[in-house]
Amino acid sequence: MTDQQTAIVRSMTGQGHAQRMGEQGNVKVEIRTVNHKGYKCVPKLSDSLVAFESKIDALVRGRIHRGTVHLHVVYRHPTVKEIPVINQPAVDAYLEALSETVDRHGDLLGPVDFASLLSLPGVLSVGASDHEDEQGLWELLQEAIISAIDNLDEMRMTEGQRMSQSLQHDCDQITEHLEGIGSTSPRSVEVYRQRLQGKIERALQEHGVQVSSVDLLREVQIYADRVDIHEEIVRLNSHLEMFAGVLGGKDQSQPTGRKLDFILQEMFRETNTIGSKASDADISAHVVEVKCAIERMRELVQNLE
Repeated sequence: MTDQQTAIVRSMTGQGHAQRMGEQGNVKVEIRTVNHKGYKCVPKLSDSLVAFESKIDALVRGRIHRGTVHLHVVYRHPTVKEIPVINQPAVDAYLEALSETVDRHGDLLGPVDFASLLSLPGVLSVGASDHEDEQGLWELLQEAIISAIDNLDEMRMTEGQRMSQSLQHDCDQITEHLEGIGSTSPRSVEVYRQRLQGKIERALQEHGVQVSSVDLLREVQIYADRVDIHEEIVRLNSHLEMFAGVLGGKDQSQPTGRKLDFILQEMFRETNTIGSKASDADISAHVVEVKCAIERMRELVQNLE
């Protein structure tokens, strides 16, 4: 998998492993990801790899966009390089400095202890130290980390596909409930008109109040405007189409889970408006089901990259 290839939907949770061997030694990588709102990398590196920490973070950040990444990298030197190498120029410099000190103070310092000399900074070195070996080690390290991330992505993509199917099922359920709301909405206005007309007729009988049909129609129209949810239904259907588009991979400009979460927020807002406007029991029942579906989707989306 190359850097340009991205999964349509990936879970934030997974783990991957990889191991690579080369002239520079043996690299073993273990990577595990868990949920997090943003990106966070928690590396655990062998001491000899600390110098590569910033490059490792940039490499991982380029492949994983969301979640907490626990990265464990173990590096073992090749056998021939595990033997410490004496830095002869450093030894010469220390001996020259000690000789000058002896010339000044005589034999007060006593004989030079070779074991103590070896313990001085810079006298012993282990492993690659020149630029060429460092570049070779980074290439080996980079190959191992990318392979581990590819292994991680296989698991995350498999889980993401299952989650995508569940999300699409909930989208289909919401669409069905919206169709029910759309067909019920005109009926609620008619029910209100009949109820209002019945009240007026009873008032006429009890008090002899005269109300013209024009006044009745005006009152019904005011009610119809107040409970009109056509725009909300249109916007909610538009959000559903956008949601399905992101699930289908039409937009990879940002992590899928984050964008889906924003869309769900808008869907919930439109659903709340429909519920507050509608006074029909059947519409209210549909709204409850839509809200339940959105909540299920929210829980899943929180686990998507």
